[in-house]
Amino acid sequence: MSRYSQVLSNKSGQYLLISSFPARMAYGMISLSIFFKVQQATGSIAIAGLATGVNGVTGATTAGLRGTLIDRFGMKIPLRFFAPSYALLILLFSTGSSKTQLVIFAGILGFSAPPINLSIRPLWKVTVPADQIRTAYAIDTAVMNSVGVFGPLLATTVSLNQSPQMALRICSLLIFIGGAALSMSPQLKKWKPEKKSASDLAVWRTPAMQLLMFEGVFIGLGWGAFDIAVPAFTTLENIPQRTGIIFAIMAAGNVVGGLVAGMVSKKTSSFAAFKRIYLFWFIFSLPLAFTYPNWSMMIVTASMSLMMGGLQVFYLEISEAVRPKGTAVAALGWLWTVEGTFASLGAAAGGFISEHYSPRYCLALTTTCVGIGYLIMRGGAGLLKAADRIPNEEEDTDALGANLDTNK
Repeated sequence: MSRYSQVLSNKSGQYLLISSFPARMAYGMISLSIFFKVQQATGSIAIAGLATGVNGVTGATTAGLRGTLIDRFGMKIPLRFFAPSYALLILLFSTGSSKTQLVIFAGILGFSAPPINLSIRPLWKVTVPADQIRTAYAIDTAVMNSVGVFGPLLATTVSLNQSPQMALRICSLLIFIGGAALSMSPQLKKWKPEKKSASDLAVWRTPAMQLLMFEGVFIGLGWGAFDIAVPAFTTLENIPQRTGIIFAIMAAGNVVGGLVAGMVSKKTSSFAAFKRIYLFWFIFSLPLAFTYPNWSMMIVTASMSLMMGGLQVFYLEISEAVRPKGTAVAALGWLWTVEGTFASLGAAAGGFISEHYSPRYCLALTTTCVGIGYLIMRGGAGLLKAADRIPNEEEDTDALGANLDTNK
C-alpha cells in the first residue's frame, strides 16, 4: 500500500489522474448516448446501430494516424485541436433529427476524437520515478476501467430518464474540460517521442503485427455485433435500463481480470498465459446466444469479462514484444485501426440483424469470432516467439500501461 500512497501523493500524478478523468468518462458515455439519441429520433434500432458503427469506424481508421502523429510531433497540438473540436461536434450532433444527418455527424465525431488514452500512457514515464511506474500504471488502469462502469450506466440513466440530448451535452462538457486540462499539463514538455531508425520496418510490414491485425479483424467484428446486440436486445424486450447494468458488470470484470493478470504475469510467458486465457474466454462464450438480458446474460458476460481483462494485459505484452522500434504509440493505434474498423462494421451489421432477425444471431457471431481468433493465434504461434518468454521489468510495466482503449 505504501507504493500506492507514494504515487497518489505525487502532485503531477494527481494532476494526470484528475485531468484525464472527465474525458475518459465522456468516452465511456458516448457510444450509448449516440445509440439512444438515434434510436429515439428515428425509431429504428438498425439506424442507431449504423450510426454507432459509423462513429466507431471513422474513429478507428484514424487511431493509427493519431498515434503516428504523436510519435513524430508530440501530444500538445493534437490534444489542443481535437478536444475542443470534438466537444463542439457533440453539441451539433445532439441537435440532429434526420437519419442522414445523424449518421453523417456520427462519422464526423469519430474522425475528430482526441487521443486521450494514447497520450496518458507515455506521460506516466515522465511523471513518477522508474520504481513507481508499475504502481502508477495499475492505478491509472483501474481509474480508466472504472469509467467503463460508470460511463455506460450514466449514459443509460440520463438518456432514459432525461433525454439522449442531455447525455450528449454532458459528454461535450466533460471532453472539453478533460482535454483542455490534459493539454496544459507540464508533463507534456518532458515527454519525447521514441526515435526510429531508417532500417526499422513499418507496423504494417511486420509479420507478427500482421498476425495480430488478422486476429483483430474477427474479434472486432464479433465484439462490434455484441456491443449493439445488448442494447438492441434490451430495447426490444422493453427493459433498456438493463443495458448499462450489463456493461457495468463487464467493465468491473475487466478491472478484476486485469489486476489478477498483472499479479501473475511474471510467472509465465505472455503468450503461454494468453493462449490459456483465450481458450477459457471461448468456452465461457459458448452459452452467450442462449442467454436473456437478466441474470443469465449477466453471469455469462461477467465470466467472459474476467478473461478479457487478463487477455488485455498479455495481449499488450505480446504487442510490445513484437512491435517495430519507434512505434510505442503508433503500433497500438494501428492495431486498433483494424480491430475498431471491423468492430464498427459488426455494430452496423448488428443493428440490422437485431431488428430484422434476432439479437441472438449477433451473440452467436461473437462466440464464432472468438473461436476463430483463438485458432488464428494458436496457428500463428511461430510468429510470436518473441513474446513466448517471461517478460522483463520494462516490458511488464509497458503492458500494464498499455491496458487502455487505444481508439481514444
